[in-house]
Amino acid sequence: MNYLTATKNKKYLMYISQNYSYAILRPIQAAVLANGGEVRWFLQGTDVNPSFLQSHEKQLNSIEEIHEWSPDATFAPANLIPTFFPGIKVAVFHGFDAHKRDTDGEKGHFAIRGCFDLYCTQGPNTTKRFAKSAQKHGHFKVAQTGWPTLDPLFSKTTDNPYKSDDPRPTLLICSTFSHRLTLAPRLYEKIKSFSTQGKWRILVQFHPKMQTEWVTKYKALSNQNLTFVETDNVLPLLQVADVMLCDTSSVMQMFLVQHKPVVTFCTRQPFPHLLDVTQADEVEAAIEHALTKPSDLMQNIESYCQELHPYTDGQSSQRVLNAANEFLQSNEKLKPKPLNVIRNFKMRKKLNYWKW
Repeated sequence: MNYLTATKNKKYLMYISQNYSYAILRPIQAAVLANGGEVRWFLQGTDVNPSFLQSHEKQLNSIEEIHEWSPDATFAPANLIPTFFPGIKVAVFHGFDAHKRDTDGEKGHFAIRGCFDLYCTQGPNTTKRFAKSAQKHGHFKVAQTGWPTLDPLFSKTTDNPYKSDDPRPTLLICSTFSHRLTLAPRLYEKIKSFSTQGKWRILVQFHPKMQTEWVTKYKALSNQNLTFVETDNVLPLLQVADVMLCDTSSVMQMFLVQHKPVVTFCTRQPFPHLLDVTQADEVEAAIEHALTKPSDLMQNIESYCQELHPYTDGQSSQRVLNAANEFLQSNEKLKPKPLNVIRNFKMRKKLNYWKW
């Protein structure tokens, strides 16, 4: 396929409902524009901030405008997407499977909701599951592409606002927002003590849905040793950190693909590629051990990454675009999507769109 010709003059819609989705879809946008296509953005709901759009990014403000523009494909890092949009719908995921719940069968990360025509999977351990579902249902296709979000992670750019001449190791602390799973309250006193020790340069970044109470308390810890970061793009933080402390947030997988160690606190499912602890008093020793990069741990991380996301070439966005274009050109007849009457009614009500 001539990929430049396949993309040229085609229209691609970026559909987002959370601020972190900007960073997920912008690498795909860059691939589209580099190959002569057009891009528009649709921001759904109040959780996404339109001020984060860059000056060259063009927004569609209504479903009517989407139909008038008539995209060939819509990319969505979401579980759901309106089936009444023109063109094919492409799932690119908002994260990795973080094992926060039982995901046997078609649950959690692997749920099939009858919205998408194409799933662009991140690596073998997701491809196998979605390919099995595709064979079962017959109304969508699967292409293993890698996750476009990570493309900038493997770039050689030196423009990183968190890069520092500080000789101390950099510890990145990330946490999910779930009351049941978050480390924020359970490790607050321990992290407070770390902030006064000065052994490490500490960066703290929480999920955007983290409770305000804990955001406020951790912000108050900020000093010359600890910086609380609020951002819609976590990748620069991942690049500069030497080790991560996390719970069950899928951001840990984004860190691991760099072949860097992660210490987890009471993670949902401990694995040999993680250093998991269950007591606050065990955290400091685990971080010190992780910083030595023990050979058995690093070998386990290598094996895990080959299944999770084997791509380090920064070209996953181009593979996603290629997969979408191949789908558009194939004219392959798939089974009709399920009607999903209740789900589609709720989506129409949410978007206040009743035309057929």
